[in-house]
Order: sequence, then C-alpha cells, then structure tokens
Amino acid sequence: MAKLRSNHSSGKGSNSGGMITKVGIFSGLLAALYFVFNLFSGDTTSLMRDAEDEELYQPRKAFYLPTSNGQVIHQKYYTLSYSEEHEQAEWVAYKLTRDELNMEWVDRRDEFKADPKVRTGSAVLEDYYRSGYDRGHLVPAADRMFSDEAMLETFYLSNISPQSRNFNKGIWRELEELTRNWAKRFKELYIITGPVLSVPPKGTIGDNEVSVPQAYFKVLLDISEPEVKSIAFVIPNQVSYDPLFEFAVSIDEVETLTGIDFFAELLDEALEKELESSFNIDLWDFSKKKYELRVNKWNK
Repeated sequence: MAKLRSNHSSGKGSNSGGMITKVGIFSGLLAALYFVFNLFSGDTTSLMRDAEDEELYQPRKAFYLPTSNGQVIHQKYYTLSYSEEHEQAEWVAYKLTRDELNMEWVDRRDEFKADPKVRTGSAVLEDYYRSGYDRGHLVPAADRMFSDEAMLETFYLSNISPQSRNFNKGIWRELEELTRNWAKRFKELYIITGPVLSVPPKGTIGDNEVSVPQAYFKVLLDISEPEVKSIAFVIPNQVSYDPLFEFAVSIDEVETLTGIDFFAELLDEALEKELESSFNIDLWDFSKKKYELRVNKWNK
C-alpha cells in the first residue's frame, strides 16, 4: 500500500495547506463528511445515564467528543465510539497529563477481555488467535499505568484493533512514545485515535469478522498557553522505514479521510478553524534516536 503523505511547512505559525496524497486504495474514496457533534466527555446529565459514579466524569468544558457513527461508551478513563460493522472502536478519546505519566507505574497485566458495555457484543479474544495480527491498543496501556484499574481498562477488546506486527512494534510504538513525551512537555494533551474505517479493510479476522484497517490516525491537541497547537498523523498499517514526521497532517485532512468531525465545540470558531487547518512540525520535537531504534531494531 502506498504511503499517505502531507505537504507540510515547517516555519513557526506556518500552514500546511496540503492534502493527503490520494494513491492506491485511497484514490477516489475520500469524501468530506460532517455530522452533528457530541462532547468529549459531554453534558454530564446525559453521561450519568450510563455512569455508575458521577464523579468519574469531568465537566463539559474539559473534553470534546468527535462525531460518532456507532455506540458511544464512557469507560472510566477514556471514551470510545464502537463500530459494530467493524467490531472495534472507530475512535477513542481521552486526556493525557504530565501528572499521570509521572505517577509510579503499576505492573502490566495482559488481561484481554470482551467489553460488557457494547450492546451488540464486542470482539472476543478468539477472533485474534492465529490471525497473524497483533492485538493493537488504541488507548495504549502505557498511557494508563498510573493505576491497575486504568491499565486493565485498556484491555477491553473494544479498545483493540488488528495491527500488523511490525507496524505495532515499530512506527506506532514510536508515535505512542513520542506522544507521552509531548504530554510531559506540554502538561496535557487531548488525544483521539482510531482506525481508518472509511476505506475497504485489508480483510477480516475471526468468527466476528473483525476488520483489519488499512491505516490508523492519531489527533493531538494542546490548548495550553502560550502555544496552542495541534498535529495529526495518518499511518498505513504496515512496516515503515520513513521518518514519522512524513506522516504528519492537519486535522482537516483526517476529517476528510475519515468523515469524523473533531473538536466541534472547541473554544471559538476562528480558533477551531486555525487549529484544524494547519500544523507546524517545529512545535513538536521528533526523536532521531527513536527513529533509528525503529529502523534498526523495532522493525525487525
């Protein structure tokens, strides 16, 4: 599959203006779709219908949900939209903070399990057996290692997607590790991650026919002062030897690709337009060391 690229510019305050190159299976399949917005942790009144403890959720001003084509599920430490057609989340959304990452980490336990909150039934562990694909996290376990409860919540199969092994352990790992570095540097990040389900999958796995996505996206938003900024990535579900920044795109480009509307309730309309239409890679530190680790070790 051909790599998706963006024509980006690197000067401070500059706009990318470029669209993702539409090649291979992506050619002719992208359309800009916009839907009615939902809030990121939303109106607390509506959330309490699903919440066992109203203190689990932050006030409306703290989070912003993208639009959803599936069942929106509020876990304790993140929110997701579940696609029954593809048996995985179309997106996961959460806030990652410096304080969380600086807490003592618990021991990781790989306890994968079906998600009881999915009304139609989620994928099950047997779907992944001998599939040739990794059980790839959308919310990384390492982003929720500050408590056993938070870490184990990332092992719901609703948060898992079939990822090519050298993608999961290679460029996707690099992006996840850099995201944690950026969250520590900028204090907190709003993160939305998901598979690209708007194009035909590579195939399916298991009795539940879990779709194998062609690519994945990650959208990052930093609204701290003085450098309010955003960046996004679209990366094919395959091994890569290209620098990570080559996959950087604007939020608008991800919206066009996926049909998902991000941050519809973001501050004011002018700021939303500015943050979604442009990005500046000079504001996000990329690591040559991690890139070399990926190419020389992680990809093997």
